[in-house]
Amino acid sequence: MPRKKSVASSVKQPAAIIGAGIAGIATAVRLALKGHAVTVFEAQDTFGGKMHQFELAGGYRFDAGPSLFTLPALVDELFRLAGRNPQDHFRYQRLDPITQYFFADGTRLTAWADEEKFAHEIEAKLGVPAAAVTGFLKRSGAAYQATESTFLHKSLHKAGTYLSKDVLGALAALPSLGLTGTMHQRHAKAFADPRLVQLFDRFATYNGSDPYQAPATLSLIPHLEHGIGAFYPEGGIYSIARSLVGLAEELGVEFRYNEPVEEILTAAGQVTGVRTAQDIYDVGLVVSNMDVVPTYRRLLPTQPAPERTLAQPRSSSALIFYWGLAHEFPELGLHNIFFSQDYRREFKAIFEEKTVTDDPTVYVNITSKHTPTDAPPGHENWFVMVNVPHNQGQDWDALIQKTRRAVLDKVSRALGVAIEPLLRAEQVWDPRGIEQRTSSFGGALYGSSSNNPLAAFLRHPNFSGKLHGLYFCGGSVHPGGGIPLCLLSAKIVAGLID
Repeated sequence: MPRKKSVASSVKQPAAIIGAGIAGIATAVRLALKGHAVTVFEAQDTFGGKMHQFELAGGYRFDAGPSLFTLPALVDELFRLAGRNPQDHFRYQRLDPITQYFFADGTRLTAWADEEKFAHEIEAKLGVPAAAVTGFLKRSGAAYQATESTFLHKSLHKAGTYLSKDVLGALAALPSLGLTGTMHQRHAKAFADPRLVQLFDRFATYNGSDPYQAPATLSLIPHLEHGIGAFYPEGGIYSIARSLVGLAEELGVEFRYNEPVEEILTAAGQVTGVRTAQDIYDVGLVVSNMDVVPTYRRLLPTQPAPERTLAQPRSSSALIFYWGLAHEFPELGLHNIFFSQDYRREFKAIFEEKTVTDDPTVYVNITSKHTPTDAPPGHENWFVMVNVPHNQGQDWDALIQKTRRAVLDKVSRALGVAIEPLLRAEQVWDPRGIEQRTSSFGGALYGSSSNNPLAAFLRHPNFSGKLHGLYFCGGSVHPGGGIPLCLLSAKIVAGLID
């Protein structure tokens, strides 16, 4: 087979990136800015990974995967590094309110962007003193500020990280982080009302974990929304990937679609290239944005795999119904949560029984609230998601039908309107499809779960300890899944390559 040689004039090692998910795109931008000739290989016919978009008949547009946008400064940073004004390429607005909550007992609560207003909403609706809420959010923010630099912006697998001054602040915060308790225990101690405990417990789902197992450390997650803010990009979540691909192409990055990498080539402990069905490409740097499990199992078949790391329990997955509705609901916003009656039972079903409870919590995202062209006039586009276990051979066809019925019944009761007669378009994405399209092992959205205190240290590092020139970014490696952490993984990889 002929060998396609790299650009000889490149000052630095040419790089191949496997996967055009958000982390792969951001890594491509950063490496191009450092002088590398970068080629991104993508198995699908477009970019974005889970962050792709599609339309259903009748004029309904959907963001397929991520729906919540926090820490937009991480996107702005990439444009500024390239000498661009971010607002010329990518714009967003801060949400207020953030989320509409519907509890099983009929209580409705609005999560306002302003912490004081949110706290007084809770006091009025749930009877919890506003001071208790603001105090909790203040502690959440302090924990985030103390640990962000060490645990999110740097590799936890390099000795140099622990020699920096930032570590001192993180160590000082350890007693308040709750390393020996769970998220649920921390929230139950802070609030007597079980509805408010449930509200804060749900933040464990932001990295696919179980609040009854995940460490109390993760109680800092609410700060992302209520301290820094939740945002909506103009044109929807897909615009994040689209704008960054445009930037990458301006910087000379080449995207090769419909060209999956079949093997990472190595020799004498060094990456030497990648092989696809079309050709062999000589590169000295490879960054895999593919889940670490298929990266080792499929692309490195002759190399020993880190079996203990790959065997870590997986995060939850998602069952998503994309519905076009011939109706508008003014009481709903961009983000809406319809809680289950028994949260503990719901997570036991996901993580212990590997199934879906009969009464799941339902998340409804409606982008037509902010982008009216995402649905026809008088209609809405509903992205309806239920947290489910990753794929282990369950009877998903049966689970889909059961869960669909439960979701329709729950939301219809809460809104007092029969939803099913309003459906004009429908599509489903389950863990099998997520795995097939994105190579996420088992369809797990966040790689391994965070259901133990050492989970952050047990995630796969952003580099290979055995193969020089091999790096990893994306949701299955440090620091984790979700848009902000994937962008940070790209930043960490670029720093390591330096």
